[in-house]
Amino acid sequence: MLSGLYAITDQTLISDQNFANSIAAALKGGAKVVQYRDKSSDHKRRQQQAKTLVRLCRQYQALSIINDDIELAFEVEADGVHLGLEDRNLKQARNTLGPQAIIGITCYDSLQRAKQAEQQGANYVAFGRFFPSQTKPNAHPAPLSLLQQARQELKLPICAIGGITQHNAQPLLTAGADMLAVVGGIFAGKNIEQQSRQFKALF
Repeated sequence: MLSGLYAITDQTLISDQNFANSIAAALKGGAKVVQYRDKSSDHKRRQQQAKTLVRLCRQYQALSIINDDIELAFEVEADGVHLGLEDRNLKQARNTLGPQAIIGITCYDSLQRAKQAEQQGANYVAFGRFFPSQTKPNAHPAPLSLLQQARQELKLPICAIGGITQHNAQPLLTAGADMLAVVGGIFAGKNIEQQSRQFKALF
């Protein structure tokens, strides 16, 4: 199931009032995985929104992932967690969330990091940014050739992220990406469901 459109939330693009409707629209449009990403310190709001996201993902038979926060993923019974370079290690996430949890690792432009994540038991790896990104403008650029090499050397599902639109996505899939992680390309527009459908059609 780790393939297809991977939607990532952004608190600057989704208002609290429209949170549930926005997630539901992305899922109706065909998102297979939705990641809750919120860096704020309002734990109560984050917990409520994460619970909403998990409930909607179950309703639409999609996977729910929490960004960076192992405890929150455990509290809301999400399907898994996504960890970045600075986050606590994969082993701790596995110990807390259990053997069935999906653990994704950000690998930026490093195939070596992806190989290490695979050895440590990650369920998927994410590379990027592949295009200029407003969400992470300072992220290292990653070349298409990295996807091609990763596809040959890794057995894990591969996610591509960073400035992905319907117009630039196809080369990433051709190069070997299993999932396309999209933030603004889904949630920045007015018709979230339609934008999700257009991404889904690329698969």
